[in-house]
Amino acid sequence: MLTLVPTPIGNLEDITVRAIRVLKEVSLIACEDTRTSGVLLAHYDIPTPTTSYHIHNEHKKTPHLIDRMRGGESIALITDAGTPGISDPGFYLTRECVRNDIRVEALPGASALLPALTVSGLPCDRFVFEGFLPQKKGRSTRIKELSTDPRTTIFYESPYRIVKTLGQLTEVFGEDRPAVVARELTKKYEEVRRGTLSELFEEFDARGRIKGEIVLVVAGHSE
Repeated sequence: MLTLVPTPIGNLEDITVRAIRVLKEVSLIACEDTRTSGVLLAHYDIPTPTTSYHIHNEHKKTPHLIDRMRGGESIALITDAGTPGISDPGFYLTRECVRNDIRVEALPGASALLPALTVSGLPCDRFVFEGFLPQKKGRSTRIKELSTDPRTTIFYESPYRIVKTLGQLTEVFGEDRPAVVARELTKKYEEVRRGTLSELFEEFDARGRIKGEIVLVVAGHSE
């Protein structure tokens, strides 16, 4: 059996009792980065063996993990932070388990997108999650397509590209479109900045170096 286990996006307390139990009971934990996950596992005294499993080796390692699960072993998949499969490794292994009639169980838990949405103050009844925008090919086209969507739109973004993204969205969505930048959610320096796209662009452009994981929430198009 494969169990998808969400892990904290920052604060180590944001993990469920059930997740800790599962991580202690499985035969193996597949980690996006064993060093990063090692901090969490050590904190909760979880001695289960680990193996690396990430976007660069998933095609190579998946057949081996499938063989172990078909042999009766249970494996948990965790990423560096958040829910496996949401802009993180997880989809490919899950799909292969389904194809091989291996049971897949997904635990509820931490992710950055829902806390950012609910704290934004923007409409939550209808929304679309876009993850990371394409870095090059298709980026402009995708932004233009989203500009007329009436739903609240959620993006993940790198601190190195947030200013560029805010500038592009301001140009296409319009200067006065309400938006929220949520940075370092659940961590010591958590920050939520609200304003129009143009205001947020000017603020973050003036900062210089920006650090931390970012979720960008943008109001939907309105007539």
